[in-house]
Amino acid sequence: MVDLLDRWRAAARDAGAKPGPEVTRAGEELLARWREPHRHYHTVAHLTAVLDVVDQHAGLTDRADLVRLAVWCHDAVYDPRATGDANERDSAALADSVLTGLGVPAPAVAEVRRLVLLTAGHRVAPDDRDGALLCDADLSVLATPPATYDRYAAAVRREYAHVPEPAFRAGRAAVLTGLLALPALFRLPPLASRWEEPARDNVRRELTTLSGGPEYAG
Repeated sequence: MVDLLDRWRAAARDAGAKPGPEVTRAGEELLARWREPHRHYHTVAHLTAVLDVVDQHAGLTDRADLVRLAVWCHDAVYDPRATGDANERDSAALADSVLTGLGVPAPAVAEVRRLVLLTAGHRVAPDDRDGALLCDADLSVLATPPATYDRYAAAVRREYAHVPEPAFRAGRAAVLTGLLALPALFRLPPLASRWEEPARDNVRRELTTLSGGPEYAG
């Protein structure tokens, strides 16, 4: 299995980063963020899972290297106490700073920033293949088998342990309802054909639990 840092270095190189130890150092700093102790779902495991989806379907994109960099950066800033899209905006700003510092050309940096911001609402234009793969990969956990999905949902609850149960249920239900309101959870046909139905089933099942089932696991 290719080391995560090797995957980071390859993506940065392909995007035009200047060679040198700074690239490795930047990757190590990003990994340190993904390993912060308050994370239970938004961890290195999530990073790896999303990268794996992108790698498996890289042929569906225009700039797979930039999608990979966006994966690395999209949850690099993750504070469960932040409001709105603050985490995504701060992650995009971090991507801008890190990639600019590594010498990645400005248009590529701007594209990575744009991609990271898409993960705030997962709303993608019909002709945006790179945005579609990033968002499809980010939401792939929704289509996992029910037991895996339940572990994901419980991990999210642990990240929000500071939020009282009624407030968490209301907030989580709003997020899930927003996802179901999307025209499609997955945009790329090879992924949508496999994942759309099980993902919607999982989300509806969690909503049922939040709205009146037994106390939420976590």
